[in-house]
Amino acid sequence: MYKFTKGLITFIIIFVLSVSPINAARNTNSFDGNIFPIYAGNGSLVPPQSSISQALGNNRTSVIIYYLDDSASSKEFAPVVSGLKLLWPSSIDLIPLTTDELQGVTTNDKTNPAYYWHGKIPQIVVLNGEGEIILDEEGQVSIEKINQAISTATGLEPPDFKISIKSFNEYNSDASKDGYTDPR
Repeated sequence: MYKFTKGLITFIIIFVLSVSPINAARNTNSFDGNIFPIYAGNGSLVPPQSSISQALGNNRTSVIIYYLDDSASSKEFAPVVSGLKLLWPSSIDLIPLTTDELQGVTTNDKTNPAYYWHGKIPQIVVLNGEGEIILDEEGQVSIEKINQAISTATGLEPPDFKISIKSFNEYNSDASKDGYTDPR
């Protein structure tokens, strides 16, 4: 029994020492899981609550965000997307889409997400209720520029408060409303 116990303890020690730690990092192109709950504190963004065809069918303003979970630039942009949800909670259809299934797809169907995607991430597209493109940009687009496009698309005034992105540590950021005092 002593040899078995000694062998078991030796096996456990070797196993524990051979397991490499898992590190998540916002500035690497590593897959850490879905970026919105990890880096933006908002897991409710995925899966999207509506599709492009539903938004166009309902004549609603659509904000399409193309991203990848294993992209450092998408991880950096995630809090901005979360901020849009805070600023325009029910006025727009926020549609974050991963581009994995869009690779190599070409289409002329305006309800297909591949129609708007250029092949780079992050990319944001703002469509008005008639399906006209109001904003179509790649990279780290400022939240102010996106808000202006949404305001143009919806015909609504931009919110009278600002969003700031606050980092808690090297992984987590949170979008919060500056000057917003209405507790829910």
